[in-house]
Amino acid sequence: MKRQAAVATLLLAFSVMALAHGKEKHVMGTVTSISDSSITVETTAQKSVTVEVSDKTKFEKSGSPATLKDLKVGDKVVIHADVSGAKLIANEVHFGTKKAKPSMEGMEGMDHK
Repeated sequence: MKRQAAVATLLLAFSVMALAHGKEKHVMGTVTSISDSSITVETTAQKSVTVEVSDKTKFEKSGSPATLKDLKVGDKVVIHADVSGAKLIANEVHFGTKKAKPSMEGMEGMDHK
């Protein structure tokens, strides 16, 4: 029963996250080229996608604020972008590794009331 509740909670969380991003397009893959105005990514589906950047684009490296200059060819990225005609314009660019969350190991026998 607890497993079913956990699965239902996860599905709800993912659906809320999807709604939070509205009509944004998500581009995931490896950076193949960078200019002052765009990032080109080879997606996980082996397609080349170019996303424009603006002065409003937010960059995050390993969970900390960053800039376009911190991004390197070969970095793995997740880009949240708006669609404007045939163009993609990045709102957020995430790259680097996430910091590990504290381990829950050894806590399974604890009573949480």
